[in-house]
Amino acid sequence: MYNLLASFSLLLIGSLCFGQRDSTVVRYDQQTLEVVEITEADLSDYRSDDSYNYEPEVVDNSWWEGVKNWFYNILRRFFEWLFGVDAAPEYIAGFLRIIPYVLLGVLLFLLIRFLIKANTKNIIFAKANQNLVVLSEEERILKTEDIHPLIKKAFERKEYRQAIRYYYLYLLKLLMERELIDWQLQKTNDDYIQELSQSKLQPLFEKVTLLYDYIWYGEFEIDAEGYEQAKYQFDTLKNSIATNA
Repeated sequence: MYNLLASFSLLLIGSLCFGQRDSTVVRYDQQTLEVVEITEADLSDYRSDDSYNYEPEVVDNSWWEGVKNWFYNILRRFFEWLFGVDAAPEYIAGFLRIIPYVLLGVLLFLLIRFLIKANTKNIIFAKANQNLVVLSEEERILKTEDIHPLIKKAFERKEYRQAIRYYYLYLLKLLMERELIDWQLQKTNDDYIQELSQSKLQPLFEKVTLLYDYIWYGEFEIDAEGYEQAKYQFDTLKNSIATNA
C-alpha cells in the first residue's frame, strides 16, 4: 500500500514539472540590426564636453596652493573647536564670504592712515619753515644780545616759558664761549649732548635739556613755583660750567 502511494506521488510531481517546462515559450528576436557609424565629428563633440572627461584631475602643488590649504586647515580646526565638527563648514563658508570685505576695510584704513601721516608731515614741514625766523632770532640772541635782561623781563611779565627759553640759550652761550660745544644753526640739542660726551657736564646738561624740551617744545605751561624748580637745575648747570672753566 505504501509503495503504491509513493509511486503515485512521484508520478504527480513529475507531471507538474513536465507541465511547467512545456509552458516556457522561447521567443527569438527577428529584428534586423542597424550598424551605427561614429565619425570624428561625433567624437569631437564628446571630447569638447567636460561632462565626458574622465581623466583624473591634476592637483596643483604650487606654493600658493599649499598656503591656501594650510590656511584653510587652520580655519577648519579653529571653527571645529569653536562650533563643533558638524557646524564648522557652514561657519567657514560664511567667514570666507566676508573676508574680502574685511581685507578691503583694512586696506582703506591703511590708506587713510598713510594720507593723514603724509598731511601731518607737510604741516610739520610748513611749521618748520615758519620757525626759520625763530631760529634766526636765537642765533642773534646767542651772538649779540645780553641775555640776562631778557630773562628778567620775561619773568616780570610772568612769561615763565619764555624765561626758561632765554635761560637755556644763555647756557648754550656759556658752553659755546668756553668751546665746549660748537653751536650751529642746523644742530639739535641732542648734537650738543653728544659733543659733551667726554665732559662731566653731560649728565646735568642732558637733564636740563630734557626739562627745557618738556617746557618749551611740549608747550607745558608753568607757574612761578614751576619756574623756580626748573631755574634751580639751570643754576646748578651754570655754576658747574663756571667751575669746569
